[in-house]
Amino acid sequence: MTKRITPELFDKLVGLAALELSAEERAYLFEEMNHQLASVEAISQILLPAEIEPSLHGLESQGAPPRADLWERFPDPAAIIALAPETEDGMISVPDVKGAK
Repeated sequence: MTKRITPELFDKLVGLAALELSAEERAYLFEEMNHQLASVEAISQILLPAEIEPSLHGLESQGAPPRADLWERFPDPAAIIALAPETEDGMISVPDVKGAK
C-alpha cells in the first residue's frame, strides 16, 4: 500500500516549517516529498536476514569510543547569561517565533 502525503498534511508541514513558497515551489516540493516517501517505502520492503543487526551507517567505527554523556553543572551560569544581548528575570530573552502558538 503506497502512502502519500496529502495536500492537507503538506500544508501543515509547510506551516510548521514557516516556509513561504511560490505556487511552483509548493508543487515541486509536494511531489518531491512524495517521491522521497515512496523511496523509503520501497527500501523498507527489502528482506534482510535476521542475523543482520541495524546500524546507523555501514562503516565500522575507528579510534576511541565516544565519551560517556554525563551531565556536569556549569560553574558560573550567570557569566553565560551576561553575554546575551537581552535578558529578563535572569534568563536569556529571545524574540517570538513567527507563527508559533
